[in-house]
Amino acid sequence: MDTYRAAQVTSPSGPFEVVEREVPQPGRNHVRLSVEACGICHSDDFFVTGTMPGVRWPLVPGHEVAGRIEELGEGAEAFGWKVGDRVTVGWFGGSCWHCTPCRRGDFIVCENLKIPGYAYDGGFAENMIAPVDALARIPDDLSAADAGPMACAGVTTYNGLRRSSAQPGDRVAVVGLGGLGHLAVQFAVAMGFETVAIARGAEKAELAKRFGAHHYIDSTEATPVADALQALGGAKVVLATAGNSDAIAATVDGLTSRGELVVIGVSPEPLGIAPLQLILSGRVVRGHPSGTAQDVQDTMDFSALHGIRPTVEEVPLSEADSAYQRMLSGAARFRMVLTNA
Repeated sequence: MDTYRAAQVTSPSGPFEVVEREVPQPGRNHVRLSVEACGICHSDDFFVTGTMPGVRWPLVPGHEVAGRIEELGEGAEAFGWKVGDRVTVGWFGGSCWHCTPCRRGDFIVCENLKIPGYAYDGGFAENMIAPVDALARIPDDLSAADAGPMACAGVTTYNGLRRSSAQPGDRVAVVGLGGLGHLAVQFAVAMGFETVAIARGAEKAELAKRFGAHHYIDSTEATPVADALQALGGAKVVLATAGNSDAIAATVDGLTSRGELVVIGVSPEPLGIAPLQLILSGRVVRGHPSGTAQDVQDTMDFSALHGIRPTVEEVPLSEADSAYQRMLSGAARFRMVLTNA
């Protein structure tokens, strides 16, 4: 019997254990991947803790997967894929094709979205099965460890910016310099925005500059963040990557008239925004989801063209538990990535 290793949790917030499983066979319009790398996203914690309803145990998380197609299921070849192709699978792990958003072509808000590590076993493993509509082709210039995080952190920030109201030359602020924010700053600069990085602590100014930011605002300074933004002329768009509702809300008055706050950082706390902050200046607040497989492919192509890479710490699958705890602690710089030899 052929087997593969997978890192699983057997109960809410339980430790990861690496187990041997029988190698699965792909069904119709599915493929089996040989997983080379998988990023550890903070959103994985929704599933590991059992916060999301319907989590099934044991759970194998992971939705920033990069690897190679190892076997095609029936019908998969008709979609243009072949054994050996380098692909990613991200937060968008396939759609149902029949709900109202899908019928309108808006697949990323599918009412039955197939998130890897939730709808099916994810990438904390040596093998996984994925539907063909979840696959994005990896450019030759990206390594597996670089490509994996692009399937969630990368596409979320890239799409959040390219689908915002900002135009090249506009001033755009990024809140947070973590796993999402350090990519968002690089994308914003490459898209031609005057880029402002906002984070906690003066020591992060040099880091923001290294990622290309034109300005840095230390949110721990006495000057309110909104005032600091207005001193620069105001931000047309604020992309909020930090999972802190107070930090997100603090930027609203720093928007220009008709400015836009795009929220991608997840927090359980409500945003403290008064209606008049929005109404008088015609400002907009909206949430932004991740992106489809085509969006992921666009993100990777753009990254390859402009030399944009995530900063990652590579850890072998056998150390999944310690790597996961490092992500939770906030000590990761900036993405923990599990790798298979």
